[in-house]
Amino acid sequence: MDFTIRAATLEDCKDISRMILELAEYEKVSDQIKITQRDLEQDGFSKNPFFHGIIAEVPEHLKSRDGHTKVGYSLYFYTYSSWKGRAVYMEDLYVMPEFRGKSIGKALMAKVSQLGLAAGCTQLNFTVLDWNKSSLDFYRKQGCWDVTSDLGYHCMRCEGDALEHLAQGDL
Repeated sequence: MDFTIRAATLEDCKDISRMILELAEYEKVSDQIKITQRDLEQDGFSKNPFFHGIIAEVPEHLKSRDGHTKVGYSLYFYTYSSWKGRAVYMEDLYVMPEFRGKSIGKALMAKVSQLGLAAGCTQLNFTVLDWNKSSLDFYRKQGCWDVTSDLGYHCMRCEGDALEHLAQGDL
């Protein structure tokens, strides 16, 4: 399949927002989406961005049934491991269903890996839902391993009122 992987631009935020909603629907969590296209524009394309993005794009003659040429994306950011140093975290990896199985997801993941290595990172981290067997299998084929099952770490979160209370020292 003919496609290109390139850095996301401000103009891609509308399509990134669309694909974030598609991903949330696939993961059965669309009620959790709170960010807007404007949030993406501000948070990803300001002087000090909170994230970086890449886009998978097909030529016009291969566009989706709905007329989209931007058919996949990945959002990532840099983190730090107190044990291993620089790391890259892949927040999202998404390819529209009609374009899956055409090596686009692998190319997106490879590009995030290349960017991480170029920045001196020693690991790529991300999460995947436990019920998403096809994604788990895909990631394992790429040489990834399950930190939760192998080391026992769990991904934890504090948000909303709990985050406010924690920040105020109320808990």
